[in-house]
Amino acid sequence: MVSLLGLDPASHRPHAIHAGGATYGETNCYADIVIELLHARGDEPLAVMGSALRLDFEGDQWTFFKPAPEDLELLLGIDIHEMQPYRPLPEQIAEQLAAGRTIIVELDSFHLPDTAATAYGRDHVKSSVAAEAIDTVGERLRYFHNAGYFELSGEDYREALRVARDLPGDMLPPYTELVRFDAGPRLTGEGLRAAARERVRGHLQRRPADNPFPRFGGALEQRLPSLLDGDAQEYHDYAFATVRMVGAGFEVCALLTDWLLGDEAAEASSALRRIVDDAKLLSFKLARRRAFDPAPTIAQLGAAWDEAMGRLDDVLA
Repeated sequence: MVSLLGLDPASHRPHAIHAGGATYGETNCYADIVIELLHARGDEPLAVMGSALRLDFEGDQWTFFKPAPEDLELLLGIDIHEMQPYRPLPEQIAEQLAAGRTIIVELDSFHLPDTAATAYGRDHVKSSVAAEAIDTVGERLRYFHNAGYFELSGEDYREALRVARDLPGDMLPPYTELVRFDAGPRLTGEGLRAAARERVRGHLQRRPADNPFPRFGGALEQRLPSLLDGDAQEYHDYAFATVRMVGAGFEVCALLTDWLLGDEAAEASSALRRIVDDAKLLSFKLARRRAFDPAPTIAQLGAAWDEAMGRLDDVLA
């Protein structure tokens, strides 16, 4: 087996974002794997999550947040960029791992055993994983996915990585990214914290020009009748792209605020956690599939956003 970090799925312990009793035990499929990859490498993932402060409502969904490429490069010396999957995936993964790099690739959750409670063997859903080790002879892949580190083998290995399959001409190759760890200095300790503070200040200055929650509230009010009349899958898809993304994103912001600023930003952290709580409350109301007025909860969310951004401005000025 060729391994990047020499990990064992049985002994891996996830980062506090995923294991610390957070309201949302997962963020989104891309941010989660980067968080766990950095954590396993010995880095603090929160340092590169400042871009989550720029979450915005984008018409029918909230920003699909993930670490900004410039933060990864400037703070941790990591470069992630698209690569060409023109060869068999197992060969490319093994070669890059042997060179001290790794690959992020979109695979079908139908063949990912860690999704046994959701998609495994049931639904074809694309999801990003980061390879950590591969045995091309024994057909085993160890990978970061969602909130943990897992292994697949046998038929799952062959199907997920499309081994020895004649693919239909209209099937595109998976989107694949190369992760390099030699793009610059790798900051640690107080140096990392100081540099992260500057990056967070920059992201805060680039937050939405207006409070995004009134815009979300107006869109939700229009969409609500069709959500209540639609099927459960429509609700789940909408909830993941909206209220769940809000809750998970601003919970990361609260954890980042605690790590970076500590007691001096306690009021900002408290306001961010009110966003998390109210987003979850809105999720519950939507899940009941009964008519309700979202305006009071939206107003609370908007007020908490204003307070959080204002408090952070004061601390970081």
